[in-house]
Amino acid sequence: MRAAVFHGPGDVRIEEVPKPEIEDPGDALIRVTHTAVCGSDLWFYNGDTDREDGSRVGHEPMGIVEEVGEDVTSVRPGDRVFAPFVISCGECEFCRKGLHTSCVNGDAWSGANGGAQGEFVRAPHADGTLVRVPDRYADDGDVLESVLPLTDVMGTGHHAAVSAGVEAGGECVVIGDGAVGLCGVLAARRLGARRIVAVGHHAGRLDLAADLGATDTVLGEDDVDTVERVREATDGGVDHVLECVGAASSMRQAVEICRPGGTVGYVGVPHGVDEAGLELYEFFGDNIALRGGIAPVRAYADDLLADVLGGTLDPSPVFDMEVDLDGVPDGYQAMADREALKVLVKP
Repeated sequence: MRAAVFHGPGDVRIEEVPKPEIEDPGDALIRVTHTAVCGSDLWFYNGDTDREDGSRVGHEPMGIVEEVGEDVTSVRPGDRVFAPFVISCGECEFCRKGLHTSCVNGDAWSGANGGAQGEFVRAPHADGTLVRVPDRYADDGDVLESVLPLTDVMGTGHHAAVSAGVEAGGECVVIGDGAVGLCGVLAARRLGARRIVAVGHHAGRLDLAADLGATDTVLGEDDVDTVERVREATDGGVDHVLECVGAASSMRQAVEICRPGGTVGYVGVPHGVDEAGLELYEFFGDNIALRGGIAPVRAYADDLLADVLGGTLDPSPVFDMEVDLDGVPDGYQAMADREALKVLVKP
């Protein structure tokens, strides 16, 4: 089969690789029909994190079940399914708590499982990982593009909102105008926030944030105190802040915007925080709670899917570029150059 393979910073190629096979009775083999390039993929693509040369990449699969092991009961060949970015068994103590990203039997999509930016993936623990799309929607292209973000960015944005304690009638600030931040806006709207302030560095993306439900937007500029502008817009800050970037600077903004006794929900992959010496005393001094981390997307998938299928949730606008498998390298470069927000891939 063909799949995207990492060969070093700035070098992702489409190559012939071994097709994964059923190895365990709980496995399923999926023919990938939709996947995506994620902002977190840019960490290794830009050389900011290490990754083994020659490894297959991608972690947002949707497709058709081609084959299942003899113990799989939740799906069968021909079913349309999608999967969160982390494989989970659904049965261990952490999965039962809804913390699927800490599954003691967890696994990733790369390596022998195939890499989700390819033609096939093997899904270990299929019953615990895969989410079936009802047959009536299985071939509805518009619906499927709305479902695909549930593999990662929509669930991650939702985790930020839930972790921040966003509630009906409340006010919140979303820091970050990437796909996760924009999905955080959607999640805050879904949870009933009265006011949603989106903060970012790209005017076009903030326009999209407004379309998705942000009541206010603040464009960060080098010569302007962004925190002060947000405080002025919110009468001194808010109780709920969604940190969707992961940088030391965005975390500082979050704690400075959060009111005493409030909560920062953080889902941005931390980078540069240790080197920047982020101080915890500001959290301590104002009794600000810090909650979040890597999103247990599987815990949210069924509820979010119901809203997508019911027509009340549509995260598909985060896709602003579409490529086939051969176009994946161009998709990476477009995202690295900030020419694309999130790339949809249809192998």
